[in-house]
Amino acid sequence: MTPPWLSVRRADTPLILAMPHGGTTLPDGLADRFRSPWLARRDADWHIADLYDSLVDATIVSTDVSRSIIDVNRDPSGASLYPGQATTELCPTTTFDGEALYAGESTPDDSEIACRRETWFDPYHDAIAAEIVRLRAKHPRVVLYDCHSIRSRIPRLFDGELPVFNIGTNGGLTCDRSLRDAVEAACSASGQSLVVDGRFRGGWTTRHYAQPAQGLHAIQMELAIRGYLTEPDAVSPDNWPPRFDPALAAPMRATLANILFTCLEFAR
Repeated sequence: MTPPWLSVRRADTPLILAMPHGGTTLPDGLADRFRSPWLARRDADWHIADLYDSLVDATIVSTDVSRSIIDVNRDPSGASLYPGQATTELCPTTTFDGEALYAGESTPDDSEIACRRETWFDPYHDAIAAEIVRLRAKHPRVVLYDCHSIRSRIPRLFDGELPVFNIGTNGGLTCDRSLRDAVEAACSASGQSLVVDGRFRGGWTTRHYAQPAQGLHAIQMELAIRGYLTEPDAVSPDNWPPRFDPALAAPMRATLANILFTCLEFAR
């Protein structure tokens, strides 16, 4: 039985959309341990489900649980995906900006981290793995597309302003070159800034599941939030998160639809 915080919407096409960071739920017993609920939710991939809603016929796996509880796109061993660069942990103790998430000595210890992994991380990835098996039985190639977004300026994580489109393939290891080039071309056609394998090269999801030689191609798309939301220069509880405006997001949705159709064409 699928737990209530986990959503699996099945389709029979060879495309899976994973949404690991769209959730904002702070489960009972954990919410009051954070310095503030706003801080614990601030770094979500805001409105990511609305942004991708009904663009193509694809399987979607998503979690409602905040990434501050556990980040289901991190290496469960605790190893950094970006050695030498600032990042957040499997169970984050700081925000993207380096602010402490927990009050006092209430950060999770190893035992609690293991429990959170069993409760939320493992079921999320079990669901993705099951959908991969189901669709690989129907299609010779499947694309796993990992949906992300982030604030445009976070000095602790990267210099300057992030490009609008950040395509991650871990240096070309997670998908066929033709897929990477086609997605890059779809982004370029928008006229917005883009980079391939820049600051965000793909998280644990893309790196873990990718097996291009066996027909499983994975790609991460990290969007700068200004591409579809009104992003303030500095965020505060008074202005963050911005509301989702369908009219403002329409150009981005049109580009994303082209990207996803490109993924489907490649898989087929």
